[in-house]
Amino acid sequence: MTVMHNHESVLADGAVFFIFGATGDLARRKLFPAIYSLYREGKLGERFAVIGLARRPRTQEQFREDVRASIDEFCRYDVQKDEDWGSFAKHFEYKPLDINNVDGFRELKEQTEHIEREFGIPGNRLFYLALAPDLFGSVSYNLRDGGLLDGTGWHRLVIEKPFGYDLPSAQKLNHELSGVFKEEEIYRIDHYLGKEMVQNIEVLRFANAFFEPLWNNKHIANIQISLAETVGVEERGGYYDQAGALRDMAQNHMLQMLTMIAMEPPSRLHPEDIRDEKVKVLRSLRQYRSMDEVHRNVVRGQYSAGVLNGKSLPGYREEEKVNPASVTETYFGARVFVDNFRWAGVPFYIRTGKRLPVKTTEVVVEFKSMPTNVYLGQKHNLEPNLLVIRVNPMEGIYVRINGKKPGSEGGIQPLAMDFCQSNMVGINTPEAYERLIFDAARGDSTYFTRWDEVASAWSFVDLIAEVWGESDKDLQLYPAGSWGPKQADELLEQDGFHWWPVNGQDESEVVWAK
Repeated sequence: MTVMHNHESVLADGAVFFIFGATGDLARRKLFPAIYSLYREGKLGERFAVIGLARRPRTQEQFREDVRASIDEFCRYDVQKDEDWGSFAKHFEYKPLDINNVDGFRELKEQTEHIEREFGIPGNRLFYLALAPDLFGSVSYNLRDGGLLDGTGWHRLVIEKPFGYDLPSAQKLNHELSGVFKEEEIYRIDHYLGKEMVQNIEVLRFANAFFEPLWNNKHIANIQISLAETVGVEERGGYYDQAGALRDMAQNHMLQMLTMIAMEPPSRLHPEDIRDEKVKVLRSLRQYRSMDEVHRNVVRGQYSAGVLNGKSLPGYREEEKVNPASVTETYFGARVFVDNFRWAGVPFYIRTGKRLPVKTTEVVVEFKSMPTNVYLGQKHNLEPNLLVIRVNPMEGIYVRINGKKPGSEGGIQPLAMDFCQSNMVGINTPEAYERLIFDAARGDSTYFTRWDEVASAWSFVDLIAEVWGESDKDLQLYPAGSWGPKQADELLEQDGFHWWPVNGQDESEVVWAK
């Protein structure tokens, strides 16, 4: 097996990874392929084991076959020769488990101790709960009561969103978990924080002399964050109809990206210092104080039947497992302000939606325009400078500036300098879950959300949800395949701005320098 060793990035003492929900979709699509990639890159060494846990009966052979099938389908590395597969597969075991039965956890403890002896692992245990949040509490209590948190090594709990449905439910969930685990042992995954270009925001800002001095309200006119999906609700209709875009995307992914863009430089490159700065941003968000403020600054949309790429698409209310009278939003747009000295007066426009024309996640930083009544501004329509950070599916950065058109007429045109991260790394760009699983195993919590971040985000979102309530009074329908309700465009037009095309679409005027 071709294994690249970088000793600074190897899990030195090893660990046992417990995957609760091991027969589920997340484990199949993300977790097993991520663990195989880490192994192929030499980051796990040989002192690790994975115990898959779920209700359904499986033999060890069946489980290992499932793992192999998931890697064949979803991993960025091909499984190599059979003997290489065998050396990896021996680290995997399966145990059927009723998570409400503490005796099963006692058996699991014995099995774990046997595995730790076999692989020379000193009691380090990472519990990954790929389960519904209402099961987190009982699993935590049974881990403790079954003796799995005894012993000498470290214990860490990794949990997936949604972390609650609102602030009270999140507080209840946190109370259950913190009765068993310390805050520093709880790793709340937001997979957007594992994405290459989201992590690159920090480096772009704090490692470049021509960005950081301009990163404030004196030089930036507005910031736009778009997270667009072409898909509908697919088979998630039952879950999505309870959640909606506000809870499913805005409370976590959108606000997390906003904190990365807006945070102050941390005093040290220490996970807690970085997370302190993110919390300060969330506390500085201007809360909507009234129904009127929500109506003025927030757009709530739901897709109706439409057409995308020549294909007819059903409306949201016609989707499987969705209430035919549903008022759940599939589009959320908002004008948000960060009330601190750096950002006072700069609008942040955020939008996320399903059944939009392009799948993309990107951040557009629009700089203030040059004076229009001085020198070149008198004769030419000068476009504003842009810095665009593309997070997904293309990863990269482009900077848009004004330059002279070739020839003697003296015209001015926008020029775009484009850097494509995906092209540089190729197909084997690390997946977000690889980074996050490895970070959790090393105890690096930088890109996980802390409880006070979660609480601050919910307190911002809850007032919007409360104003919306069960009524459809401000629900705007938009055809599937369009860019959402026209009210989202009006949010920017009121301030003299417009949404910039995403992924360089419709940039016919721009000359590209690649």
